[in-house]
Amino acid sequence: MAKIIAVVNQKGGVGKTTTTVNLTAALVEQGKRVLLCDFDPQANATSGMGQDKNSASPNVYDVLINGAQPEKAVLHSKYGDVLPSNKALAGASIEMIGIENRERLLKQALDTLSPQYDYILIDCPPSLELLTVNALCAANTLLVPVQCEYYALEGLSDLLSTVRLVKRGLNPKLALEGVLLTMFDSRTNLSLQVAEEVKRHFPGQVYATVIPRNVRLSEAPSHGKPVTAYDRLSRGADAYLSLAKEIISIHERA
Repeated sequence: MAKIIAVVNQKGGVGKTTTTVNLTAALVEQGKRVLLCDFDPQANATSGMGQDKNSASPNVYDVLINGAQPEKAVLHSKYGDVLPSNKALAGASIEMIGIENRERLLKQALDTLSPQYDYILIDCPPSLELLTVNALCAANTLLVPVQCEYYALEGLSDLLSTVRLVKRGLNPKLALEGVLLTMFDSRTNLSLQVAEEVKRHFPGQVYATVIPRNVRLSEAPSHGKPVTAYDRLSRGADAYLSLAKEIISIHERA
């Protein structure tokens, strides 16, 4: 059965999609079977994996709302498999309200796919509504990217409150996989100060790997490729390969 990891932070622009796409590709490069579940209506993770978000049908919306079979929605790429999204997902929260067991719709879908994979990574939307609650119910753990900038920790208390509510009522085994420092610039005092503050708030739960500010990471999505395929020798590619190895070694020790 797959380890299901939700990549979540309701703050936008912290590197959720970048992390989901590049960690998927890096884990595949380490010989793991990986499914990326794009659960953001913007569908940037779908296109970041080289798939056409406008023509992907059936997609995760069809699986949740229209009863499409999850395995029929999965797209295959050399960087990893993708359960694609598109803009129709934006209205799913409202449509889910009348559906029984609405918080567990994604869990039901991923449970059928789980035996085929080592890891399933969920790219969550930048909000704390029903889509994100579905992701937290489906996941074993959550990976929280935190941008090394001012206000980095702002909003994390809201996220952790939501996680506590989900643990109490819906998914008692949900745990924190780790906190990932992103957009780190070692030349600035601010990045160093934020890193120290995050480590103080999450002792022993911050990955040793830090994702640097890197132009190649920003450019790769416009080419529909993870950074490891776009520029194998870039600092961004190096960082995500290092993160994949760190996560694998943590799970092997557990």
